[in-house]
Amino acid sequence: MSISTIGIDIGKSKFHVCALDERGHVKFRRAYSRSGLIQFLANTPPARVATEACAGAHFVGRKAQSFDHEARLLPGQYVKAYVKSQKNDFADAEAIAEASTRPTMRSVPVKPADRQALQLLHRQRSAWIGERTALANRIRAMLLEFGITIPKSLSQLRRQLPCVLEDAENELPDRLRELIVELWDDITRLDKRLKRLDSELETHAHADPQTQLLLSIPGIGPVIATALISGIGDASTFRKGRDLAAWMGLVPRQYSTGGQTRLLGIGKRGNAHLRMLLIHGARAVLRVASKRSEDDGLRRWVERVTARKHPNVAAVALANKMARIVHAVLRHNTPFKAQLMGA
Repeated sequence: MSISTIGIDIGKSKFHVCALDERGHVKFRRAYSRSGLIQFLANTPPARVATEACAGAHFVGRKAQSFDHEARLLPGQYVKAYVKSQKNDFADAEAIAEASTRPTMRSVPVKPADRQALQLLHRQRSAWIGERTALANRIRAMLLEFGITIPKSLSQLRRQLPCVLEDAENELPDRLRELIVELWDDITRLDKRLKRLDSELETHAHADPQTQLLLSIPGIGPVIATALISGIGDASTFRKGRDLAAWMGLVPRQYSTGGQTRLLGIGKRGNAHLRMLLIHGARAVLRVASKRSEDDGLRRWVERVTARKHPNVAAVALANKMARIVHAVLRHNTPFKAQLMGA
């Protein structure tokens, strides 16, 4: 029988392959280098090629699709149940291949190269913000050793640090002043990098048709819109808006048994970065919702929720609503209209 399914356990330089026939029997197990794997896929008739959704998986998926294979990227937690006996690379490859044959198995859509590059830009943006925060905290900690306190805010640090460095009576050693100036120069360089990157994301947001649709949603700007487009990929892979909200971890977590349904806090699954951005966007909407017109559906929805819920709960609820709106906007390729917003 011909090869029907190919499971690939991805490594840095070695790729372990398990090939199954149409009945699910193992035909062979082999290890390839990166170039050898590409040559193997190019010389193999079209089949289902499955990998775990991990680093390098989208590259392998795009290569498989270029050779007319059906690429499937599976979440690692769903593959684990199919690993037989002890764990090794060939056992993992076989488990990936077997899991991909299940009709109910979920998969991750293969990202185009430009969308993946956009996602990496957002990851680097988050890393630079983290580095800037760490530098600011380090400066505050150094000053605290000499009895100088600055509130925990980057804007406060920008405002007060020049005065602290110029004050000759605060007993700061000269070498420490030089070190703090060097750290502040690092923060300034990070500010310039972040400003350039934000400008690049804004240009991309106004040039991409799908991102322009997301900009019509209140609380979503260029940064959030480009992050959603790069993270979600194809919105049609989600059956409905609730599935997208659940993927982001914005729906209640269930712990139900014996016919008794128990709903806990939000699931916090999926992409934590997207969830954080949507919640921040929701907070911005809550602050200005009262300024929208009275016949605005979004304003009416916010007023009903904030009247009975804590502001933090209302922000998460609105983020959940925004995730569903994002799905509807991308799925139907139409901009958001607040007047048509229901409960």
